[in-house]
Amino acid sequence: MRIVLDAMGSDHAPEVDVEGGVRAARRFGQEVVLVGRRDAIEAELAKYDTAGLPLSIVHASEVVTMDEHPSQAVRNKPDASIVVGMGQLREGKADALVSMGNSGGVLAAAVAGEGRIGRIPGVQRPAISTVFPHMEGFSFLLDIGANTDCKPDWLAQFALMGAVYARNVLHIANPRVALLSNGEEEIKGNRLVQETRELLRQLHLNFIGNVEGKDLPRGLADVIVTDGFVGNVAIKTAEGVATMILSLLKSEIRRRPLAVLGGLLAKPAFKAAGRRLDYREYGGAPLLGVNGVVIIGHGRSDALAVENAIGLAITAVRSNLIETIRQDIQDAMTVLAHTTRQPKGAGVE
Repeated sequence: MRIVLDAMGSDHAPEVDVEGGVRAARRFGQEVVLVGRRDAIEAELAKYDTAGLPLSIVHASEVVTMDEHPSQAVRNKPDASIVVGMGQLREGKADALVSMGNSGGVLAAAVAGEGRIGRIPGVQRPAISTVFPHMEGFSFLLDIGANTDCKPDWLAQFALMGAVYARNVLHIANPRVALLSNGEEEIKGNRLVQETRELLRQLHLNFIGNVEGKDLPRGLADVIVTDGFVGNVAIKTAEGVATMILSLLKSEIRRRPLAVLGGLLAKPAFKAAGRRLDYREYGGAPLLGVNGVVIIGHGRSDALAVENAIGLAITAVRSNLIETIRQDIQDAMTVLAHTTRQPKGAGVE
């Protein structure tokens, strides 16, 4: 197996990207292809003992930065690391791609760049996803930013792809699928939610209805579906609240001498909780709907996050993720094409 790593992707590239690639090659024993500026990558590799490790370099002279317009940057920089890396995947020279770079740039490179892999046949829009920790484990949330304005059949496809990922990669036998709404009652939700709910009832999914924002940390569903605008706001609000709570706890403990003692005694518990909330433990999340395994991580990732993202890519490849999504999408198109309950304008292409 060969996993392409965009070595120029993260905020601290190529240092953490290369370190994460080295760690992953040592841990998983699969080849990691580092794509980016050769001289910079080689300078980082020189810091480690890489003898016998399955590592290789593919040169790319340009970089898509976080502040660039994704589609314009991909068009204007055909030799950017993410474009070259995607080309490796398209040409069958790699089994998966991992990038901690501009998520919009990764999406643009996948569907519109010179090395584009395109969408899985039948998929109308790809979706960016993430894992969302809760009390019992974690849920899988999509879309979180690829599509701010959606149609009901797009969300239905997100639900199908999310359920496949939950079964094949997260090993949840019969994932509960829900729509994110402003109330759990069937009458709640905007027109998009209500029309999507009717579509999901017709598909072979364990669809449980609506969940509210307050339900995200409760683990009521395994796959939570929404449009990219709402999903992005939800995930960033949750991240902000989590950061605020941790900061408040630290601040209040420091103000009280006895609380400091209690904090020291509770330190192992705090560490355990911190690991469950730590995005680095999950590495990244898949860009679902594109015709290849693509994992996107946080720009602020460190070497541990990069290492775990590569491990996630390996698991996705081994689970035959793309072919399973392809089959489920084709089956769903057949179901929706023959239904009389499909809302006007919500047909599947």
